[in-house]
Amino acid sequence: MLLIMMMFILLVSLILLFLNLFIGKKEFIDRSKMSSFECGFSPLVSSRLPFSIHFYLIGILFLIFDMEVVFLFPILILVGKLMFYEWIYLSLVIFLVLFFGLEYEKKEGSLKWIF
Repeated sequence: MLLIMMMFILLVSLILLFLNLFIGKKEFIDRSKMSSFECGFSPLVSSRLPFSIHFYLIGILFLIFDMEVVFLFPILILVGKLMFYEWIYLSLVIFLVLFFGLEYEKKEGSLKWIF
């Protein structure tokens, strides 16, 4: 049954793909249409600007701390299975890891924007 459903989905996908090729709008590639339009003037310099590494670092730090917060969700499930002191101890350990990680990032200067 699963194999039949997979084959049906594959067949419908291929039909839609080929239908798009036949019915879809035919475009002729023109050099002026493929170039970027910059308010009526042609660019003389590269449009690439230097990207501040701080944005990248803040994004990585957000992902790290976000994943650590996700580790708190299973603790909520364990509330009924663990004793109260075990639950408090486990929560405290995770919060301490978060706190010391944040303090380390502050001390390192990763969260500082102005040098």
